[in-house]
Amino acid sequence: MYQNNKEKIMKQDDFIVSKTNLQGKMTYCNDIFIKFAGSSEKELLGKPHNIIRHPDMPKIVFKLLWDRVKNREEIFAYVKNKSLDGAYYWVYANVTASVDSNNNIIGYYSVRRKPKDSAIKTISNLYKTLLEKEKSGGIQSSEKYLTDLLQKNNINYDEYINSLQNGAL
Repeated sequence: MYQNNKEKIMKQDDFIVSKTNLQGKMTYCNDIFIKFAGSSEKELLGKPHNIIRHPDMPKIVFKLLWDRVKNREEIFAYVKNKSLDGAYYWVYANVTASVDSNNNIIGYYSVRRKPKDSAIKTISNLYKTLLEKEKSGGIQSSEKYLTDLLQKNNINYDEYINSLQNGAL
């Protein structure tokens, strides 16, 4: 997989949707997901969702995501994904657990929409710092940095992410 540094940009009314099983393997993806992934449905279904994980993404974001969804809590996050054709694209993702009638988690569901441009500028800088912290001190270092940043601004993670998308920050 190569990177060509070409950005794909979502339209305002695009919704990228995917579902995975408990092991994180894709069980469903809509046509817009397929287009942005730069692949075919046949090539994507049954594959680990992290095949579209971009190396610019700090691990702490996925730790937060998994901690939340495994507890049946939704999470919103900015995610930079890679296309299998070498391009990349940013999304504003909402991830939730899918549960059966007995409230057992049976998979995960994600809906992504176009992120606000101003949010991407802010989050890109934050993610660069978090990646640097992870390289020098591991995920604990990036988690501490993020926690300290939120506390310094007297805001929790959800408020921060939603404020970026709403243009309040």
